[in-house]
Amino acid sequence: MTKPFKRILFTGAAGGLGRRLRPHLAQFADVVRLADLVPIADAQPHEEIVQCDLADRDAVMTMCDGVDAILHFGGVSTEVEFAPIMQANILGMANLYEAVHKRGIRRVIFASSNHTMGMYKTTDVVDAAMPPRADGYYGLSKVFGESLSRYYWDRFGIETVCIRIGYCFPEASNHRQLATWLSLDDMVELLRRSLLTPRVGHTITFGMSDNDGKWWDDRHARFLAYRPKDSSRQFTEAVLASGVDQSDDMDDITLKFQGGVFLTHGPKYKP
Repeated sequence: MTKPFKRILFTGAAGGLGRRLRPHLAQFADVVRLADLVPIADAQPHEEIVQCDLADRDAVMTMCDGVDAILHFGGVSTEVEFAPIMQANILGMANLYEAVHKRGIRRVIFASSNHTMGMYKTTDVVDAAMPPRADGYYGLSKVFGESLSRYYWDRFGIETVCIRIGYCFPEASNHRQLATWLSLDDMVELLRRSLLTPRVGHTITFGMSDNDGKWWDDRHARFLAYRPKDSSRQFTEAVLASGVDQSDDMDDITLKFQGGVFLTHGPKYKP
């Protein structure tokens, strides 16, 4: 069977989500090049392994050589001090897109985050045309990545789908996770639509399953024809029975804002 690409690059392959996605990527390319800052073991016949520091411009240029498309999941994925986020998510993103430009790669799928919008309230419904309101340094770095990828589309015609990934874990265990849950199968389907839709330009889409009580309106990315098959409804009864999030404190920032517990990390929140 002919596959859509000869070689794709998957950065962040050793991360938590990267390890779960890795077995599903062979459908997209003859060769999947796996990259991360840390070593990756047990390469399969269709896989190549590259160890790369995204802050190293020359190493990133080599990492991108001979690649048809990129799934960029690399970088710092939690709220920490600014310095490591700057190196991996900001300088690393700049290095990646310069390599994409110089190597003539035409499409990138960027693992952005719902934390780009984390300072919107949980009573808000957010869409991709609304201004970003990041909840910390991590979210700010993803806002930078979205803006940088837009620049490379406007100036050089490099297409990017920015996926504001929700809660992509096996189960939802609180109300925030019920609203933002994304199953692994739906994540793979969203990657498929992002890679194979003929023309995407610069698109921001929200990575979520078919959940109730959604916080995000994905109307600006409907042309991708992503149709989630899973839903967090299967976890609702257990969450309600657990009594989690049943707080009377209306000033609890983890319940008030979409960023959740990320608001308790990083820069101190001031009302």
